[in-house]
Amino acid sequence: MAAERVTGGGSKSIIDAASNYEILEIINRGLAYAIIVAGFLSVVFIFVGGISFILSGGQEEKIKSAVSTIRYAIIGLIITILAIVIVGTVGKAMGLDIIKYINFSDIIDTITNITSEGGSSRSLD
Repeated sequence: MAAERVTGGGSKSIIDAASNYEILEIINRGLAYAIIVAGFLSVVFIFVGGISFILSGGQEEKIKSAVSTIRYAIIGLIITILAIVIVGTVGKAMGLDIIKYINFSDIIDTITNITSEGGSSRSLD
Protein backbone atom coordinates (compact mmCIF):
# COMPACT_ATOMS: atom_id res chain seq x y z
CA MET A 1 0.00 0.00 0.00
CA ALA A 2 1.35 3.47 -0.92
CA ALA A 3 0.58 5.05 2.46
CA GLU A 4 2.71 2.46 4.24
CA ARG A 5 5.79 3.40 2.26
CA VAL A 6 8.54 5.17 4.17
CA THR A 7 10.09 8.14 2.37
CA GLY A 8 13.74 9.14 2.23
CA GLY A 9 15.79 9.70 5.33
CA GLY A 10 13.78 7.32 7.47
CA SER A 11 10.91 9.78 7.85
CA LYS A 12 7.31 8.76 7.38
CA SER A 13 4.88 10.49 5.08
CA ILE A 14 2.42 13.00 6.50
CA ILE A 15 -0.37 10.46 5.92
CA ASP A 16 1.43 7.90 8.10
CA ALA A 17 2.04 10.52 10.77
CA ALA A 18 -1.62 11.58 10.77
CA SER A 19 -2.87 8.00 10.97
CA ASN A 20 -0.50 7.25 13.87
CA TYR A 21 -1.25 10.58 15.60
CA GLU A 22 2.40 11.66 15.64
CA ILE A 23 1.80 15.34 16.38
CA LEU A 24 5.43 16.48 16.05
CA GLU A 25 5.69 14.88 12.62
CA ILE A 26 2.45 16.56 11.51
CA ILE A 27 3.68 19.95 12.78
CA ASN A 28 7.06 19.51 11.07
CA ARG A 29 5.58 18.63 7.71
CA GLY A 30 2.75 21.15 7.91
CA LEU A 31 5.16 24.03 8.54
CA ALA A 32 7.53 22.84 5.83
CA TYR A 33 4.73 22.59 3.26
CA ALA A 34 3.34 26.00 4.23
CA ILE A 35 6.76 27.60 3.73
CA ILE A 36 7.15 25.94 0.33
CA VAL A 37 3.69 27.03 -0.80
CA ALA A 38 4.34 30.61 0.36
CA GLY A 39 7.64 30.76 -1.55
CA PHE A 40 6.06 29.29 -4.68
CA LEU A 41 3.17 31.77 -4.57
CA SER A 42 5.59 34.67 -4.14
CA VAL A 43 7.48 33.65 -7.26
CA VAL A 44 4.22 33.19 -9.20
CA PHE A 45 3.05 36.69 -8.24
CA ILE A 46 6.40 38.16 -9.30
CA PHE A 47 5.79 36.67 -12.76
CA VAL A 48 2.16 37.86 -12.79
CA GLY A 49 3.27 41.38 -11.90
CA GLY A 50 5.93 41.29 -14.60
CA ILE A 51 3.46 40.18 -17.22
CA SER A 52 0.99 42.85 -16.07
CA PHE A 53 3.76 45.44 -16.36
CA ILE A 54 4.61 44.32 -19.89
CA LEU A 55 0.96 44.35 -20.94
CA SER A 56 0.18 47.70 -19.28
CA GLY A 57 0.55 49.57 -22.57
CA GLY A 58 1.91 52.66 -20.86
CA GLN A 59 -1.22 53.28 -18.80
CA GLU A 60 -0.21 54.83 -15.49
CA GLU A 61 -2.76 52.94 -13.32
CA LYS A 62 -1.82 49.54 -14.76
CA ILE A 63 1.87 50.26 -14.28
CA LYS A 64 1.33 51.24 -10.64
CA SER A 65 -0.74 48.11 -10.06
CA ALA A 66 1.91 45.86 -11.64
CA VAL A 67 4.75 47.49 -9.69
CA SER A 68 2.87 47.11 -6.42
CA THR A 69 2.18 43.44 -7.23
CA ILE A 70 5.89 42.86 -7.84
CA ARG A 71 6.82 44.83 -4.70
CA TYR A 72 4.48 42.87 -2.44
CA ALA A 73 5.53 39.57 -3.99
CA ILE A 74 9.18 40.35 -3.29
CA ILE A 75 8.29 41.34 0.28
CA GLY A 76 6.44 38.03 0.60
CA LEU A 77 9.47 36.14 -0.70
CA ILE A 78 11.74 37.90 1.80
CA ILE A 79 9.33 37.08 4.62
CA THR A 80 9.28 33.44 3.46
CA ILE A 81 13.07 33.27 3.52
CA LEU A 82 13.11 34.86 6.98
CA ALA A 83 10.45 32.36 8.08
CA ILE A 84 12.70 29.49 7.03
CA VAL A 85 15.56 30.90 9.12
CA ILE A 86 13.37 31.70 12.14
CA VAL A 87 11.42 28.43 12.07
CA GLY A 88 14.63 26.46 11.61
CA THR A 89 16.30 28.19 14.54
CA VAL A 90 13.30 28.01 16.88
CA GLY A 91 12.51 24.47 15.73
CA LYS A 92 15.98 23.23 16.58
CA ALA A 93 15.70 24.83 20.01
CA MET A 94 12.40 22.99 20.55
CA GLY A 95 13.53 19.68 19.06
CA LEU A 96 11.72 20.00 15.72
CA ASP A 97 13.72 19.47 12.54
CA ILE A 98 11.57 21.26 9.98
CA ILE A 99 14.24 22.14 7.43
CA LYS A 100 14.81 18.50 6.48
CA TYR A 101 11.22 18.32 5.21
CA ILE A 102 11.69 21.16 2.72
CA ASN A 103 12.44 18.71 -0.03
CA PHE A 104 10.66 18.91 -3.39
CA SER A 105 10.80 15.16 -4.12
CA ASP A 106 9.29 14.37 -0.72
CA ILE A 107 6.37 16.70 -1.42
CA ILE A 108 5.82 15.14 -4.87
CA ASP A 109 5.80 11.69 -3.23
CA THR A 110 3.18 12.84 -0.71
CA ILE A 111 0.99 14.34 -3.44
CA THR A 112 1.33 11.13 -5.45
CA ASN A 113 0.36 9.05 -2.40
CA ILE A 114 -2.68 11.21 -1.71
CA THR A 115 -3.90 11.17 -5.31
CA SER A 116 -3.24 7.47 -5.84
CA GLU A 117 -5.35 6.51 -2.82
CA GLY A 118 -8.33 8.58 -3.95
CA GLY A 119 -8.37 7.76 -7.65
CA SER A 120 -6.57 4.45 -8.08
CA SER A 121 -9.45 2.89 -10.01
CA ARG A 122 -9.35 5.48 -12.80
CA SER A 123 -7.11 5.29 -15.84
CA LEU A 124 -6.40 7.53 -18.81
CA ASP A 125 -6.94 4.79 -21.43
